[in-house]
Amino acid sequence: MESFELLMHGFSVALTPTNLLAVFIGVFLGQVIGALPGIGPSLGMALLLPISFGLPSVTAIVLLCGIMYGAMYGGTLTSVLINVPGESSGIMTTLEGYKLARKGRGGAALCMAAIGSFIGGTGTIFFLMFATVWISEFALHFGPPEYFLLAALGITATASMGEGSTTKALFVAVIGLMIALVGTDPILGTERLTFGNEDLIDGIDFLPIAIGVFGIAEVLVSIESLVDLEPMKTKLRDMWPRWKDWVQCRMAILRGTGIGFGLGLLPGVGPTASTFIAYAVERRFSKKPEDFGHGSLDAVASVETANNSAVVGSLVPMLTLGIPGSGLTAVLLAAFTLQGIRPGPLLMTSQPDLVWGLIASMFIGNLMLLVLNLPLAPFFASLLRVPYAYLAPGILMLSLVGAYATDLRLFTVGMSVLFGVIGYFMIKARLPRAPLILGIVLAPILESSLRQTMILSHGSLNIFVERPLALVLVVVVLLSLVLPSAGRIWRFVRGGRAGDEGKVNMPAQ
Repeated sequence: MESFELLMHGFSVALTPTNLLAVFIGVFLGQVIGALPGIGPSLGMALLLPISFGLPSVTAIVLLCGIMYGAMYGGTLTSVLINVPGESSGIMTTLEGYKLARKGRGGAALCMAAIGSFIGGTGTIFFLMFATVWISEFALHFGPPEYFLLAALGITATASMGEGSTTKALFVAVIGLMIALVGTDPILGTERLTFGNEDLIDGIDFLPIAIGVFGIAEVLVSIESLVDLEPMKTKLRDMWPRWKDWVQCRMAILRGTGIGFGLGLLPGVGPTASTFIAYAVERRFSKKPEDFGHGSLDAVASVETANNSAVVGSLVPMLTLGIPGSGLTAVLLAAFTLQGIRPGPLLMTSQPDLVWGLIASMFIGNLMLLVLNLPLAPFFASLLRVPYAYLAPGILMLSLVGAYATDLRLFTVGMSVLFGVIGYFMIKARLPRAPLILGIVLAPILESSLRQTMILSHGSLNIFVERPLALVLVVVVLLSLVLPSAGRIWRFVRGGRAGDEGKVNMPAQ
């Protein structure tokens, strides 16, 4: 009852004209920022930090927080419509959403993403309210061994992402890990694999690679058969989700909510990794796994729900422990510091207006985003009716501008073009592209956690079986490697038996 009364107090704070306007401006700017490749919510929030310094504490925080979760919505637009992820957490949406759009179901994908994002975002706010302290204590049980195994699970889960061979998917993921090694050693601080090139000292960012591998590569392939790419000719009613779509996606949304919030609690995991794992899990549980890689609506629902849930989850350790759960909350922590506020265990009692006003504003902001997105989803999808010959130059331009915006270097643009060519040949060779990005995203967590684990255990691998939580994760990782092969063997055996029975029972001619 006390939490409910505090929430009502939070609404009284969030519904003041100034704070309500700040929420609207935040979510609107977040939508625009999320839809522009290369900018992303972290940069958008960082750019507005100086402005927030002159605002009241609650107003400044709800403004920046609105940008944070608004950008999760906005990144869906370019991911679905032009196959260019607006933000790194939209990579898996790109994988399925664009194929749905080419089938004339872009509006349905955008609507389902909006509904899933709303349910995931608002549903997890209740967890944020009632389970903050308990969940934060559980997250503290994760040490370097558990983080390493969680990242390893993400890599082995790439076996579910390949349209064909599991070996190909894992091979591409390993290539991604190798690319992530370029730059500066995170522990020793020495250069590695830079070959004396100063532009490589900071490594190769995954977002320009994603823009090249998905956006530019897709344009290059499409240009080859430009005459075959007719503009969409769909009716408006076909762009809305059907009743069977809601039924199909309901469990995907629930699973995405749990996965996103759970992983968002763990510092360093963030929304991007949660979408990869949500995708892999959904493929295992989906009633239509054959649609994955060819346009799966429940996959879009799951990953979009997961990335919004992860944003809320990452607020838990930041508010209660002062530990940023992701790059987004790291910027938000900087905003707290600028306002002279130190997040921690006493924050809820020392700053109730701020904490509960922020929680209430997230309910309001998510509702605003739903109202903004649902009516406009079919309109955005109808843009695909424009002939692809006119869209292709715009997609290329947006991709290159997005790559340049990541760090304002022409070198980064060149890397995007290079990986666009690599992505083109990957498509031709039928190599899955998503595992490449996953390997790059998870490599820093994988490497730093493994090295910290070895330091803690003095080089002994026993630490992975001596800790109960680590042992559970070891079993899950092994199962993720064994189950895909076991499933193929079982289907092969069943197919062989069915063939033998068909021969035995064949009637005489």
